[in-house]
Amino acid sequence: MSKKNIFSFFSFSCRTSQTKREVIFMEKTAKTSITTEYTWEERAKIAETKLDNALDEIEYLKARIRLLQAKRFGASSEKNKDHRDQTKLFENVFNEAEATAEPLAPEPELITVPEHKRKKRTKRGASLEGLPEEIIEYHLHEEEMSCPCCGNRRHVIGQDTTKEVVYEPAQLFARVHVRYVYGCHTCEKDSDGTQPVVVKAPKPNRAFPGSIASPSVVAHVINEKYVMGSPFYRQEQQWARSGVSLSRQNMANWTIYAAENWFEPLYERMKAELLAKDLLNADETSIQVLKEDGKAAESKSFMWLYRTGRYDPAITLFEYQPSRAKEHPREFLKDFEGFLQTDAYAGYDGLEGVINVGCWAHAKRKYDDAIKATGARGKNSKAQEGLKHCQKLYKIEKNIRHLGPEERYQKRLLESKPVLEAYLAWLHKTKNEVLPQSHLGKAIQYSLNHWTALNNFLLDGRLEIDNNLAERTIKPFVIARKNFLFVDNPRGAKASAIIFSIIESAKDNGLNPFKYIEYLLEKLPNSTSSELDRCLPWSEDLPEFCRTPKKKK
Repeated sequence: MSKKNIFSFFSFSCRTSQTKREVIFMEKTAKTSITTEYTWEERAKIAETKLDNALDEIEYLKARIRLLQAKRFGASSEKNKDHRDQTKLFENVFNEAEATAEPLAPEPELITVPEHKRKKRTKRGASLEGLPEEIIEYHLHEEEMSCPCCGNRRHVIGQDTTKEVVYEPAQLFARVHVRYVYGCHTCEKDSDGTQPVVVKAPKPNRAFPGSIASPSVVAHVINEKYVMGSPFYRQEQQWARSGVSLSRQNMANWTIYAAENWFEPLYERMKAELLAKDLLNADETSIQVLKEDGKAAESKSFMWLYRTGRYDPAITLFEYQPSRAKEHPREFLKDFEGFLQTDAYAGYDGLEGVINVGCWAHAKRKYDDAIKATGARGKNSKAQEGLKHCQKLYKIEKNIRHLGPEERYQKRLLESKPVLEAYLAWLHKTKNEVLPQSHLGKAIQYSLNHWTALNNFLLDGRLEIDNNLAERTIKPFVIARKNFLFVDNPRGAKASAIIFSIIESAKDNGLNPFKYIEYLLEKLPNSTSSELDRCLPWSEDLPEFCRTPKKKK
């Protein structure tokens, strides 16, 4: 039923049910009853206003449904494709002969085209560079070395070389440490007890004294859970298939012990280095901790992420906290001064000595949502206009990606600043033409509310246009969380934060996480605090076997 028909039906009903031209509404409060009288014209205006609001709400809910359907069933990419250009391309390709045909045109002379030799294609997606090689040679048997024609000995004229990658399953074995104790028979008889008689052979300190765990086994357990996303219960099943009875509780105990005793000092050293920088990215995501004091098991806790920018040594730190309250970043960043790029969450506002930098990916994403919410009508909508302003900024960033910070700073002032000025004018103009509660209205208001932070990427050439660096860094944790689902207690959550920090920092610095963790568990128990810097993920003193093999250029 249209708006006009609904209003006519309502008017007819009121006229037939009331002999008077007044409608009395009773508004009851807790103590008194108030009677308000409206004329028919006033009642009609109120009804029309309510109807307008209801229709607007219905239209918004329809748009919301379209957006949710697009997010669930549509393409996840936010790249905007012009379907009209694509259709035109298909027309040109498939109708080329008919469109360009000239029946009376003379035929060209026959010419000879030289033979085309195809270049040898290399297989994509498979590279054996950096792997150790085992060379197997194939020769003729001695009786085949004589030529059957002339009887002379054959000689090598070339080689036919092929490569294949070989996988050897992991092998488990028990390593038995035998420490010999020495004594002296003569001294044992004559000793007065002041001199040592018994001497033990030197033995390196173990990371897990009194346990069957070795650095390699714990490094494997950690790598499987925090890099490959395999929870302890799956690993328990895999160990059982290998003939080893190893419970998930054992693996959890080893992991927490390693985090608290060996990795936490390294974490604190990395934190000091991180806070000494003047440019950081931050993000946060939820985590479920079952046994947390004062909270239900199904409630949310949070994992906070802080990391350095593109031009500094890669340092990534996760911090577990029971809530998303603003005092957590305030406490963590109390010694930090400089630029902090985030997704505009209010918890990062008001930090002393900190300049907040916004994220254009979030601003652009809201226009993409508005286009999806409008369905087919979104192609030529105002949301498309807003999206094009954002795309112009990203096109500039793509062109200056390879430049140094100073050149990027100058190019942004020259090219990006005029785009921002034009976009701001468009925001103020379009704001009054759309409903504030619509998807487009919210997209426009987001840019206006965070305009200063969104413009702050112009202040320094080292800054990025968005916070995607932090979002890409936190993604491995999100993927792993989908596998292990929850953490049992706060102690385990803190240990996970420390280990994720070590692993993600190692990956960003080109290290092999398994080899690096194994090296730390062998090195740290036999090192002093003054040697801690030599174990940092970006240290040049790390052995070469900890590094991921690089492809040859």
